[in-house]
Order: sequence, then structure tokens, then C-alpha cells
Amino acid sequence: MGGFIDSAAGPRVFTVAAGASLADAVAAALWRDYGDDPLTLGEVTVLLPTRRACHAMADAFLRQAGGTPILAPRLQPIGDVDVEGGLLEAADLPSVDAVFDLPPAIGPLRRQLLLARLIMARGDLALPPDQAVALAAELARLIDRTQTERLGFDRLADLVPEALAAHWQLTVDFLAIVSDLWPRILADEGAMDPAARRDRLVSALADSWRRRPPPGPVIAAGSTGSIPATADLLSVIAGLDRGVVILPGLDRTMDAESWAAIDETHPQSGLKRLLAHLGVDRDQVADWPVPVGLDGPDRSRLVTEIMRPAATTDAWRATGLTARDLAGLSRIDCATERQEALAIALTMRQALEEEGRTCALITADRSLARRVAAALRHWGVEVDDSAGRPLSQTPAALFLRLIADSAADGVGPVSLLSLLKHPLAAGGLAPAAFRSLARRLETATLRGPRPAPGWAGLSRLLDRDDGDGEGLRAWVTDLGSALQPFLALFDGPGVAPTDLVAAHVAVAEALAATDRDDGAERLWRGDDGERLAAFLAELMEASADLPPMPPARYPAWLEAMMAGQVVRPRFGTHPRLSIWGTLEARLQSADVLVLGGLNEGSWPGDPAVDPWMSRPMRARFGLPAPERRTGLAAHDFAQALAAPTVLMTRAMRVDGAPTVPSRWLLRLEAVLEGAGLRLDAAAPLQDWADTLDAPAAVRPCAPPAPKPPASARPQRLSVTQIGTLMANPYAIYAAGVLRLRPLDPLEASPGAAERGQFIHAALNRFVRERMAPGDPAALQRLLAYGREAFGDALAYPAVAAFWWPRFERIAAWFLERERERTPTTRPLATEVAGEITVPSVPVTLVARADRIDQRDGGDLEIIDYKTGAVPSDPQVEFGFAPQLPLEAAMAAAGAFPGVPPQAVAELAYWKLSGGDPPGTIKRLPADRVGDWIYGAWTGLREVLSRFADPATPYLCRPTPAYIPRFDDYAHLARVQEWSAGGGGDPP
Repeated sequence: MGGFIDSAAGPRVFTVAAGASLADAVAAALWRDYGDDPLTLGEVTVLLPTRRACHAMADAFLRQAGGTPILAPRLQPIGDVDVEGGLLEAADLPSVDAVFDLPPAIGPLRRQLLLARLIMARGDLALPPDQAVALAAELARLIDRTQTERLGFDRLADLVPEALAAHWQLTVDFLAIVSDLWPRILADEGAMDPAARRDRLVSALADSWRRRPPPGPVIAAGSTGSIPATADLLSVIAGLDRGVVILPGLDRTMDAESWAAIDETHPQSGLKRLLAHLGVDRDQVADWPVPVGLDGPDRSRLVTEIMRPAATTDAWRATGLTARDLAGLSRIDCATERQEALAIALTMRQALEEEGRTCALITADRSLARRVAAALRHWGVEVDDSAGRPLSQTPAALFLRLIADSAADGVGPVSLLSLLKHPLAAGGLAPAAFRSLARRLETATLRGPRPAPGWAGLSRLLDRDDGDGEGLRAWVTDLGSALQPFLALFDGPGVAPTDLVAAHVAVAEALAATDRDDGAERLWRGDDGERLAAFLAELMEASADLPPMPPARYPAWLEAMMAGQVVRPRFGTHPRLSIWGTLEARLQSADVLVLGGLNEGSWPGDPAVDPWMSRPMRARFGLPAPERRTGLAAHDFAQALAAPTVLMTRAMRVDGAPTVPSRWLLRLEAVLEGAGLRLDAAAPLQDWADTLDAPAAVRPCAPPAPKPPASARPQRLSVTQIGTLMANPYAIYAAGVLRLRPLDPLEASPGAAERGQFIHAALNRFVRERMAPGDPAALQRLLAYGREAFGDALAYPAVAAFWWPRFERIAAWFLERERERTPTTRPLATEVAGEITVPSVPVTLVARADRIDQRDGGDLEIIDYKTGAVPSDPQVEFGFAPQLPLEAAMAAAGAFPGVPPQAVAELAYWKLSGGDPPGTIKRLPADRVGDWIYGAWTGLREVLSRFADPATPYLCRPTPAYIPRFDDYAHLARVQEWSAGGGGDPP
């Protein structure tokens, strides 16, 4: 067997230049040398960094074979070596049994739960289960990092010198969990940490090949050896007679001074460390043969200059770069992240117009990736996002989370409606019928104040409503029966996690069933359903022996356990479009690459904050500096920048906040400025994005001016509605003609309107009782009436702490005013309703007067209790607040039962604020009361006569000087559209 690998002499270390497809270059060389003999090609072993890289390599071999089936080389992720994988089957080790009898790796969920249990067992923390689980995930990451770097936790004892702060000693004491307790837990479990097991197996493979090399060629391609065990294995492969190490994008042209000045943030830092570990000089690394057509553009000089160490950036004065070095590169700075996503989606969509053309987005910003995928979905294009979707955000998982939240919330209206309106909720009915019942339940019961906790409280509230029929009650009863097994668990102090999960799944399946489909079939179907089912099965097994937890913490605990779980589609995505993370992009290529989210904090990301160790502690312990990740990100950027066609994008504002361009973009600007060059801007993309968002035509929106027929116009109006008819006729149209009523908010706390009702009810009851205000027991009687009026609202902290003390002050002030008035006035009526037909107008005017008193002279005084703002004199005079004058006119006409028709001499507002002072009395000018009453009545007749005419429109806010403070129909009238300017005049 001959070929390039067998003829190579010296250290077997090569590199594929950035810009060339490493997978295609390796596949082309092996196909050229071994493709004539399929069996020989099958003896080649190719080790790659990730599973996705293995898929890319398999695709590359298929391209070499023209799509015909072949016996491909053995493709193996370098970190997934296992005894069942075949690489260790022929191991020549003195301790073969020790390797093959290694305990299995502990499951990630099991490890997280066991660590959380150790954390909760500490008496100095007292963390709830969900917080302990989140902390356990960080602890598991520390274990993996430590074991990956081949460090021991026995060094923790000497980690905190006297120079460091005392609180770091507390951290080291806490880490005794992993140094002292965790090894014993692992031994009891009969398992190993995944990182430790991987290290043992990779080391065993290296030792095996060192003693007895494998019979066929071994190629390790694309790895930078960032893991010590991997670096050792690469060292062994490089020394094999038929072993080859292929480095990705080693810069062989960098000057020696710059090479010596490389720090951890440089893209070549990882390769420099690996070469030192291999004992190979950079000059000894040869170029891997890349066939013509796969080599890509030569941007090595540009990349070298961009990434030049700071100590040698003076060379930017004479880079020798030309416009040819920028061919295929473009950049776009978008205003917002939404515009950036749309521009990227347009680029990817444009690539599909050319047959066979591929396009990929590389980004570390998961939010940007989701936005781009959603934008492509607008054209019916599903794209493969290598990072997948968070499991917790999939429809099936959201359904389970809503069930848990509703149970923990005592089936409160918000959580219950969120559950009932989820697409998976059906409860054994047709989904449309189920949602119709959910809407009926919402309007009949759930709007307004929150019912008592639990399903019983909801049922009692529904029983008091006689307007929706027995069908709704029967449905609520059946629904409660289905949910009850799960809800009942939340009444106990502690429940085993397995019992909670089992009951949760049973309720979810019952609620997901329709009249045609089984609940399990609907819930667990599809990629997200299958992944969720696997997660829950693993969770049940992992939490089998855990102690009970407070049920109220279960939703947060479940969400914490879902963190990090992702769903990846298996099929159905477009074959020519991809979204890759920076790790997944290694060894992959596309005709067009979009490097998205190039902002500081995104690419490169901010150095991770270590919750366990400070920088000096990390250095003392032996962990690598956080900047090493920046170096890896820089290497990924440099590799991608050398692709044939590259678009670099960023958003100048993200979440409304300004951003800082990536340091590599800033370096690129500096290099190009020194060379007198300018990068092309992808300007049409912004124009296209703006065009997609722009409406076909912008037409001014005129204020509404409906003109219903006379028969549809309101025939019965209250005195308060007359003021609305003056200030905002459209509100009368919406309420009286369209019969629209604003919905009460969900779980409404008592507001200003309820406060007024409570105070009115207490005062009216006291006045009706005719108790002497000077009676020593009067204050206690009035406060007792107040407590009855406030009722259940006193359970709200804001009402008890703020409103009730104010009512106490109002009560004292009120009694004092009553004592002053008793000698000259006597109450005639309180909360009295009256009505009168307006002559020559087919409208009945109705009113409910708060209080009508009779003075010694026989004339009347009408009082209006106000807990809010008091109308101004101009508002009363010009008819925008006509309530008191119109009530006076009605009283003079004998419209109120029990009140003799008498002239009204005084109109007064009693403002009841409970502040300082608790109340004030505003009397309308006595010398003008008669004029205002007459003006209000004649104005009423004029207004009603005008609106009886079908040609009179119900305008929205016709008088700008008197815009109502509250308008329930502003959205219906599209006020924000026509009031901003440009709206036409009403017809």
C-alpha cells in the first residue's frame, strides 16, 4: 500500500491553510491514494474534533465518490473513544482489564442531582432544591474542567494564601464537597465522572498505539489539542510510521518576532502550545496537498495582519495589502438586531437562487440564530441550527411547565388560562371546542378579582354565576377531576420527586388527549416530544432515591433540570443552508459564510466569571486563564474569514443598548486604514430589509366618525354618560351601539374604582341608619360598616396598609362634618336612583345621586362623594362634568323617589382622600347654581337632539382641551394612529 502518507518522512505534522475545506482536502488526498481499493480505504482511521466534523468528513468522501456507496474510513470523534468503539479492541497494555473494566460514566442528570443533594445537606446554606440544582451544575462544570486538565482536588487545601480575602476560604471549604464527599458518592454509584473516564480511555489509546501501532493509516485532523489527553494522543499519532496530524490553519508566514509575542488571546496560541507539546518547530510543518478548486482565496496576509500581536502592530504602516486581498469580503452594520437577522436571512435566501450554492451563518449569539431561523421560516425554509432549540422552550416542554406552574399557583387565573389556551390542551375534546369553553370560563369567572386558591375556589365562584349554563360547570368539573391527582400533591409539605414527575406526566397525557387522539401520542410526538420523553425517563431514574421536596419548588426545580437540554431536528431542514456555532463550524465550509453578531461580548464572548476561584486561585490551582477561550474564538474567526465569500454583520444596538464592534472588526478597520483600503458594504441588504418591512402604501388614518341609524342609537343615558358624550362621543358609540365592554383584568387587585365603591357603601349605610353623628359609638359603627364594605379586599396588603388607614381618617373627618351640619340639614336620600324622559327627545336620563339633603328653608343640597379628582368649574359650566347640575334638574322635577320636587340651592363635591387633610368640600358658586342647572338642562336637550339625527357622527375626542383621563376605547378608535399627525379631517 502506497501513497502520500506512506511516503512522508520526518514528523508527520501538516496544516491546511485557512480558507481551504479541511474535510474535502483530507478526503481528496485519501481518495487519490486509496480510492482504487475500497477495502484499503476502509482500513484508514480518521480522528476528528466533533461528531459534526465526522458528518462533514463523511459528506466529503461521498462527494469524492460521486455519490456512489463506498466503504469509508473509520471516522471517530477524538473525545469519544470507548471500549465498544473498536479502537481499543487490540490494546497491548499491561492493564487491559483495568481499562476494559472501567466503571461507566455517571449520567449528567444523576450527577447534578447527587451534587445538589450534597449541597442541600450543608447546614450553612439552606438552599431550596431548584437553587441547589443550579449550583450543582456549576460544580459539575468545575469537576469536568479540573479532570480535563488532569488536576487533583487535593490541592484545594493550599489554594488560599493569607494575601487573599477571607471569603475565598469559605469557597474552598465549600469545595470540600468535591474533594472529600464526591469520590465516596461515585464509589457507591459504581461510576466515574465523564471527563475522568474520557481521559483514562484516550490515555489508554495513546499508550496502546505507542506499544503497538494500528495496522492502517491514522489521521488526526482539525484538532488544536486543547485537552491534555488529546495533545498526548496527537503526539503519539505524529510519531507513528503511518500516522499524520493535520492542523487547521497554522500560520506559517508569520514573522518570528510576532510568533514569539503570541499571547493567550491570539488565534495561533493553541497551535503554538500543541507544536511545543509535539516537539515540532513551525518550520517542520508541511502543507497538506489541497487539490485545485478546494484551496479558496488567499487571505493569509490579511488574517495575519488583523491578528498581529500588539507588540508588532507598528508593521501595519506597510502591510502591502491590495484590493485583491479583500475580494469576496463585505460588511454590514445594522441598526438593530432585528435588521441584522433579516439581512442575514435575505443573504441565505439569495444563495438558494443559484443551484447547488450553499450558505451558512456562524454566530455565537443564540438569539440572533433564532431570529434568522424565524425569518427564513417566513419563506417556508427550515434551517438546521446546530445548537438546536432549548428543550424548555419547545411546545411540549412549555405545556408541562404550564401545568406545573398552574398547580403551584393554586390554579390562579393567569396560570390556568395560559395552560388552557396552549395548543396541546384538549382535555378529551376537540381542540376548538376546548378553547371555546376556556374562553367562556375566562369571561364568566376568571376576569376580575382572583378566586380562592385551588379548584374548589374556582368551582365556588362559577356556582355563583347563573348565566353560563350547566355545560360550562360540567366541563370545569371534568377538568378538575383530571387535574386533581397532581394538584393534591401540592397540599403536602414534601413529596418525592419521582411521585411529582409521574403524576405530572399522567395529568399532561390526560389533558393532551382529544376526542380522536390519545394524549401520549400528541404529547410525545415529533423531535421535541421524543426528546422530552427521554429527558423525563432519565430524570425519573436519576431522582429515584432523592428525599421529598416542597411541592411549591417543583416548577423551578424542573426548569433548572431542563437547563442545557436541547432539541435538534433529525430531518426536514434545508440541505444547503445551515446555522453553526463557532465550535460546530470547525472543519465545515460553505460557498457563502455569514459571520454574525460581531460585537464585543458576543464574538468574542466576555471571559466567563468563575464562581469558585479568582484569577490568582485559578493560576495557583493550574486551570488555564479565561482568555484561552478568546484565543479559540479568534482562531474560529480567522478560519471563517478565509472562506471564498464572507459577509460580516453586527447590530449597532441590541435590546435598545448601544454595542461595541468586535475587537477583530476594529483591528480590520485599522489594518485597512493603514493600507488605504476600504471594505465593501453590503448596502442592498439594508434596502431590501427596509423594503420588506415597509407597507405597500402609507395612507393617513382619519379619526373615526361612525353614523349609526337613529334606531341603533342609545335611548337611555346616565348623567355621567352625558359628560362622556360631550368629551368623547365615540366611547358612547362603542358602549351603547356596538355593545362593547372592557374586560376586567385577570387577578385584578382592588383599584381606585373599588376603593370608591367601598367608601361610598360604608358612608351610605351609615347615613341610612340615621345614627346621630355625635353618638360616642358612631365612629366605631362607621368603621364596622367600612370593614364589611371592604370585605375580602382587606386581605390585600396594599389595601390593609394603605387604604384602610385612610378610611379611618375619612370616617373621623366625615363624622365631624356631619356634626356641624346636623342643626341645619337632614338627609333625605342616599344612593337614590332616578330617571326622567327628556322632552322632545326619545332618551331617558338616569342618575344615582350619592346624597340629597334638605336644608331648614326647604330647599335641597346635592352632594357627590369623590375619592378621585374633583371636576373644575369650567368643566361643570361647559357640560363636560354635568353630573351635579343634571341631578339637580331631575330633583327639581321630582325624578328621585322620596325626594319632594324642590329647588336645589347648593351643589357640593366632598373629596375623600384620607390624606392631609382627610377630606375637603368644594361647593359650586351659590350665585351661579341656578344658571348652571338651567344651562345643563338646555344643553342636554340640544346635545341629545343633535345626536338623535342620523347624520351626526360620534367623533372621538372632538374637543382637544377636554380629553378624558381614561378611555377604554382608545385602541378601538386607533387614537395613536391619527393623533400623531397626518390624519385627515373627520367627515
